[in-house]
Amino acid sequence: MGTKYKCLIVDDEKPAHQVLMSHIGQCEDLECVGNAFSGREALAFLQKNEVDILLLDINMPLITGLELLDMVAVKPVTIITTAYSDFALESYEKDAVDYLLKPISFGKFLKAIEKAKIFCKNRKESIDEEQDNVLKIREDGMDITIDVDEIIFVESAGNYIKIFVEHRSKSYFVYGSLISIKTELPDHFIQVHRSFIVNRKQIVKKELGKVTLHTNIEIPVGRKYQILIE
Repeated sequence: MGTKYKCLIVDDEKPAHQVLMSHIGQCEDLECVGNAFSGREALAFLQKNEVDILLLDINMPLITGLELLDMVAVKPVTIITTAYSDFALESYEKDAVDYLLKPISFGKFLKAIEKAKIFCKNRKESIDEEQDNVLKIREDGMDITIDVDEIIFVESAGNYIKIFVEHRSKSYFVYGSLISIKTELPDHFIQVHRSFIVNRKQIVKKELGKVTLHTNIEIPVGRKYQILIE
């Protein structure tokens, strides 16, 4: 079995989930890893799980699909699934790879998925090539590129993460999780605590229960992570 693409369905209507799950079930290389019925549920799921392809409705209460895309730090490849044609341009501006109008036939779904898989592959290749150099994040609706060698550490803060960067006047505060950001960082970034990832190159002192970074910042080390810094 080759690559399995992990899909998350986000829609406030149960029939829409049933249709998309049926379509996914007909594709051997797709796997539905979650069903969210609101933007809030989707954010919570994305914080804790890896998703390759996001099947996203627009018109949802509290948090719309387009608002959701602005809030996610590391966006999955996104296919919009909606009953409204009005938001196509805005969706593409937010990097959606396709825009499907309901009712969604299997043929149209499959065509969009094939496009999404190409984007997934290109993203992986791009990450493999650039992983040692830059991290791309989204803060306050703006795309930001950070040199990973300037990152000192990353801290979990509830549903958000703080990225502390050397030689810059601020840290970056973005929606996401340590799980999601860790996949975007090269191997010399290690998790040392359930709330912290550190740049190994920044460590100047290792002790039981903590490490000291060259900026004199002390970071706690959890018991199960102690072996990683030795």
